[in-house]
Amino acid sequence: MTLTTTAVLVPLLPFLGAVAGFLTGRRSPGFVRPLAVLPTLAAAVLTVAVAVGQGAGPATDVATRLTPTGSLPIDLALHIDGFAALIAVLVGTVATCVQIYSTAYLRDDPRYPSYAALVSLFTSAMLLVVYTGDLMVLLVGWEVMGICSYFLVGHYWETEAARAASLKAFLVTKLGDVPFLFGIFALAADTGTFRITGILGHIARDGLHHPTLIALLLLAGVAGKSAQFPLHTWLPDAMAGPTPVSALIHAATMVAAGVYVVARLLPVFAASAAALVVLAVMAAVTMVGSALAALAQDDIKRVLAYSTVGQLGYMTGALAVGDRGAAVFHLLSHGAFKALLFLGAGVVIHAAGTNSLAAMSRTGGLARRVPDAFWTLTVALLALAAIPPFAGFFSKEAVLGAAEHAATGHAAGIPGAAGWTVLLSGLLTALLTAAYATRLWLLAFRGTGPEAPDHGPQPLAMNAVLWVLFVPTVGFGLTAPLLPAWFDGRSLAPGATTSVLGTGVALVGGLVTYAAWRHTSTRAARAPLGAVAAVPDVSPAVAEEVAIDVHTPAYGDIAGAPDPADPGRLLLGPLHRHAAAGFHLDAVYTALFVRPTRAAATLVRFLDHAVVDTYVRGAGAAPRWLGAAVRRAQTGNVQTYLGALLAGALVLAIAAVLVATGTGA
Repeated sequence: MTLTTTAVLVPLLPFLGAVAGFLTGRRSPGFVRPLAVLPTLAAAVLTVAVAVGQGAGPATDVATRLTPTGSLPIDLALHIDGFAALIAVLVGTVATCVQIYSTAYLRDDPRYPSYAALVSLFTSAMLLVVYTGDLMVLLVGWEVMGICSYFLVGHYWETEAARAASLKAFLVTKLGDVPFLFGIFALAADTGTFRITGILGHIARDGLHHPTLIALLLLAGVAGKSAQFPLHTWLPDAMAGPTPVSALIHAATMVAAGVYVVARLLPVFAASAAALVVLAVMAAVTMVGSALAALAQDDIKRVLAYSTVGQLGYMTGALAVGDRGAAVFHLLSHGAFKALLFLGAGVVIHAAGTNSLAAMSRTGGLARRVPDAFWTLTVALLALAAIPPFAGFFSKEAVLGAAEHAATGHAAGIPGAAGWTVLLSGLLTALLTAAYATRLWLLAFRGTGPEAPDHGPQPLAMNAVLWVLFVPTVGFGLTAPLLPAWFDGRSLAPGATTSVLGTGVALVGGLVTYAAWRHTSTRAARAPLGAVAAVPDVSPAVAEEVAIDVHTPAYGDIAGAPDPADPGRLLLGPLHRHAAAGFHLDAVYTALFVRPTRAAATLVRFLDHAVVDTYVRGAGAAPRWLGAAVRRAQTGNVQTYLGALLAGALVLAIAAVLVATGTGA
């Protein structure tokens, strides 16, 4: 089988699995799990075959004319180079782990067949985005992911939180997709093609007429999909969906798509210094703001969600300083440890019966009860905090090294302001990342007090997946010396300066948080757990669905209550309340957009009912009244009709005489 044929099968297999799942899921429940796992697993194996076949050689480009559209045809094209091949491996691996994990996590869910089919379709769409060489075909996969995310985030549609989160995710990402579509059209009009290779070739030869405008339009779509400031607010709310969906969206699909598109079209952004500065500022605000917000969250999944926003900021920061190799390296590394963090969090939630870190900190024995999740999550949090020798250290240092390179003027065509912005914000974010990673670990696994009720053993499928993802979390960073040949030839080895600074600030952040936790935990009066209800063994998804809103089945009034031993409160001080609310961006959007839109809708409704309907009702009433008057004249009496006829004739005769007399005079 040729490389091209293998690459075509990669997105096709999950798509066929999704179609089969939708058609047969309800009628043949025994085939649901094989249809969910096997096509995705086969696609993952084929992505490895494509990566091995592609290697570090020249990019593979194959195209066939999809449809004639005049001067700008649309091609069904493949464009596979080193980093496309590696990202496809990441997508296939994480999607397979999610599907296997979901067989246990959603074992009692009656909507599992549609869920599994949507995950397969989601995976197929992302693989299409990764492999395609045509922007219009890429747009198809881009939009399919948005639709799938709407249904998957809203899986627990019985809860208000899930319904609101799915709608918010759809609307915010679509808000960015509108200028993104205009940017694609403007780019194609400027270069004369939708083919990515044709666009890049045109830029290398002739440049662009409006590079800043095109780059900013494309950037709006990237900000929506990849949850960058100011369109990032949908991602923390998307935690209302099942935990495996969170892992898929945060690690390998959806949010990674925006970073991938900028990396693929980086020469478009590099053609405009203004666009690079905007990208750098956006990345800096995203990194620092999300890290502060993560330090104040109580829900374990929201901490990880804000963490994803911040790590995506590192990736866009690397792109802002012109190093797509560092950006994609961190994308791959982050995909491994973030999938592990979310899936491990699902095990912890099932064991604890709550999402609340405050409730976990008031109970003991959780680490002993979930040893697989404890050890794998510990390593994943170390990778997130960029502690050597784990994968996150190497990839984050590659980003900081690229920023230092640009800041010191060694990156041709990259504004020094962009380099300094990314470097300083990246170091500050490294400090904050280590702080909230340490806080999460302490509150989840070092809680004191009576043990929470046992919710049953953790399914083997869930624990096994954690160890599969543990391997790249530990070892992927060691491949840094091999990756430059797959990308642009730039070294991804950590530099001495950024390694010392990055690791130093991370250690400071972790140690300060630990000291703050020791101080608060010894001084705080711990609230008693109170009466604990007996909770039977339930599906992890059921446990999470119950925990989304209330946390009360086992924890009573203390669930989700402010924890006086929370080191985040001491570290943030007066800023804690604002950080916990995401710095009130949702309130700003409500004031600027939601309320005016609702007011306009109310006005339109009033005009429709009070004005338009009045005219419509009047148009029907006038003939009705005229008909009623005419109907009264229809008495059926012949003498009345003759009398009216003679009276009318007399009136006409008198009128004729008067007119004739007036004319003669």
